[in-house]
Amino acid sequence: MGAGGVGGYFGARLQQAGNDVAFVARGRHLAALQKSGLKLKSPLGDAALRVKAFEDPAQAGAADVVLFTVKLWDTESAGARLRPALGPDSVVIPFQNGVESIELLRTVLPEKAVMGGAAYIAARIAEPGVIVQTGEFARLRFGPVHAAQRPRAQAFLAACQGAGVAAELTDDIVRVLWEKFVLLVGISSATAVARAPLGAVRADPDLRWLLESALREAWAVAVKRGVALPEDFVAKLLSQIDKLPADMKASLAADLESGGRLEAPWLCGAVARMSREAGLEAPVNRAVYAALKPYVGGSQVKAR
Repeated sequence: MGAGGVGGYFGARLQQAGNDVAFVARGRHLAALQKSGLKLKSPLGDAALRVKAFEDPAQAGAADVVLFTVKLWDTESAGARLRPALGPDSVVIPFQNGVESIELLRTVLPEKAVMGGAAYIAARIAEPGVIVQTGEFARLRFGPVHAAQRPRAQAFLAACQGAGVAAELTDDIVRVLWEKFVLLVGISSATAVARAPLGAVRADPDLRWLLESALREAWAVAVKRGVALPEDFVAKLLSQIDKLPADMKASLAADLESGGRLEAPWLCGAVARMSREAGLEAPVNRAVYAALKPYVGGSQVKAR
């Protein structure tokens, strides 16, 4: 559900392995998928696939597993459109940014259908019908929220492993989501506000300070909310970040450059909001969100 960089890449890998996959998309991307198929350009191997692509998820029939990969602002509306495509044992796994997708989807879907997941990949729609991956890292982590979901989660794990997809079934998906969230908040805040790739951020002392500060504020609110992230978590994250590709940019930065809508309210903005609710200060994330706020809707700033 959402055949962009994440859904397009992992859906392609699952289909390559013989799984029955349907892609839900819209606009020019949907038209290209229906006419010419899906083209994947990746250091891990290119692919050109004829695919089943629909605008209405109900046309795909009942799904065993839905990889829910729409942008965060579409979560509730896209989730509501999924209802006709869900059977009694279907599960929906939100592989989105942020840490609030489970709760948001539960407002429009049966609670028993919503699992949790985190995707780790740098990929984008380069042009309609074409997905391009940057770097070789592509991983999924997911887990049940209810015990009844475990058989479906285990079946999906087997499908991923059969497709050569690095995947992990975790018993603490909430902690996993926060681990990714802290990392993403730091990288997205720094690369977006600087309009620069990660290598430039790491090399500049002031930008590196901004990156680390954004990480620490997100870590602090996680701990305040009872998430078991260790004291040295940020230090370890910085070591990981130093090994990431120098040309990497978060999708927030790419969307800002292209004039698209921004997920900032659910990233730096969410840290600022949740910190305020928890009685904490988050001046860096608040400042980054303030700087990006005029562009959240995707249009250029207009004089008033």
